[in-house]
Amino acid sequence: MEATVRWTLVTAIAPVAWGTNYLVTHAYLPPGHPLYGAAIRALPAGVLLLALCRRMPCGAWWWKSLVLGTLNMGSFFALVYLAAQLLPTSIASTVMAAAPLVLMLLAWAVVAERPGGLPLLGGGIGIVGVCLMLFTGTVGLNALGVLASVTAMVTSSLGHVLAKRWSAEVDVLAATSWQLVAGGLVVLPLAVVREGAPPSLDVGAVLGFAYVTVVATAVAFVAWFTGLRHLPAAAVGLVGLLNPVTGVLLGTVVAGETLTPRQTCGLILVLLGIVLGQPAAATAAARLRSRVTGADSRPGTPVGRTGRPGRREPAEPHAGAADRARCGGLTEVRENPRSRVVGRATCRRTPRP
Repeated sequence: MEATVRWTLVTAIAPVAWGTNYLVTHAYLPPGHPLYGAAIRALPAGVLLLALCRRMPCGAWWWKSLVLGTLNMGSFFALVYLAAQLLPTSIASTVMAAAPLVLMLLAWAVVAERPGGLPLLGGGIGIVGVCLMLFTGTVGLNALGVLASVTAMVTSSLGHVLAKRWSAEVDVLAATSWQLVAGGLVVLPLAVVREGAPPSLDVGAVLGFAYVTVVATAVAFVAWFTGLRHLPAAAVGLVGLLNPVTGVLLGTVVAGETLTPRQTCGLILVLLGIVLGQPAAATAAARLRSRVTGADSRPGTPVGRTGRPGRREPAEPHAGAADRARCGGLTEVRENPRSRVVGRATCRRTPRP
């Protein structure tokens, strides 16, 4: 269990870092360049990790890196950027809050990880909590923005499941670096064609991209894929709900926003959903069930007159000579039919006459 908790904490680094990315993007990065933003975010992070692992892809990992990089980084970064431009944060975050449930279903189909009842319950509670945290009233919906957000959620969930299936073959650091480089190379030509010249960056933008590249991309994705390797996909997906929680708490601490009772209730529900989806919760539930029903269902459990297991009462003293038989120096005490002791007859050694 200690190892599971440790990997859960490692995985939590990713959504917390992604939650800070919203604040940095809105405050420091240039608007109107989603493709360049995705390329500038992914390529340097991939090159940095590649310099650390010093390992190039080989064999099938050339096309696997391209597929995973497109799903997890290239298209995902651009679609999230587009959704953030067209939708209120509440709508975009609520759509993405459904990602744990989508991830569970895809993991069931692709890697045969059938979701349990507790993770499914946790996913539903998490969505309700996100809605309570972020919905402040009636807002207008942009169809293109909703489509971009849903597409980003589905493609990234599929990419995460495929990464879980394939990445066991290689080191996490290497696999993450290949995906980031591939994703950046896919997006960069599209950025040149679609957006023209790259945006000019001031000091704040450079520092913002440095933070996003190192912390919110390189470190975050290594932590995320490490969690996918050691934990069930359902547990990892629910940990991702820390993303909107981080955004709300940052707004309270940095921007001076007030945390309302409704948001507090939503935050508690999100945390409850995350806890319910972890393997430790399933283990605790199984232990509780075994304590309640396990002892009564074990065969051969001694039962006393009170019916409680584990207590053996002495046999009634009615066993006479007719109930005894010599067995090579052993006197076998056969079970008295009137005794309520359940179990095998026992033998005890008696001296020969």
